[in-house]
Amino acid sequence: MQSQRGSRGNRASTGLVAAAGGLVLLLTATACGGGDDKGASAQSSPTNVSATVAGVVAPAKIEVIADLTGCKVKIRTEADELREGVCHTAKGNYLITTFPEEKYKLTWLDTASVYGGKYLVGPRWVVSGKPALLDGLRPQLGGTIQQLSGIGPAPGASAS
Repeated sequence: MQSQRGSRGNRASTGLVAAAGGLVLLLTATACGGGDDKGASAQSSPTNVSATVAGVVAPAKIEVIADLTGCKVKIRTEADELREGVCHTAKGNYLITTFPEEKYKLTWLDTASVYGGKYLVGPRWVVSGKPALLDGLRPQLGGTIQQLSGIGPAPGASAS
């Protein structure tokens, strides 16, 4: 009698482990599914995409970042080190730059520091635009706002 009960318990726990393993596989396949799923992109609009979701997408293609912000991007630079696209929207104009490697982004930011200004920066991408616009894009894209120092006198300084 004891051995039958133990045998039944083992079968139940084996079934539970198998079910849990199947659930993990299902969740992994669902979470990691890649490709261009037109249905999924049609269901999510820029207004209901959070920074958390954007973080999963990034480092992204310019087109993905533009879609998250509600823009139809016009590509203006295609190079080995970066891709650059311009967005013209009712909220304002901005530039999206993506990089194939983080080191290219860091070099770009170092060079841009000569000009100063604020930039929205994420993994292998940078968005350039007016500070108020960048603050508005951050909830959709994530990233951090970086203030680059620039060279020369501070803005507003006059030579007297």
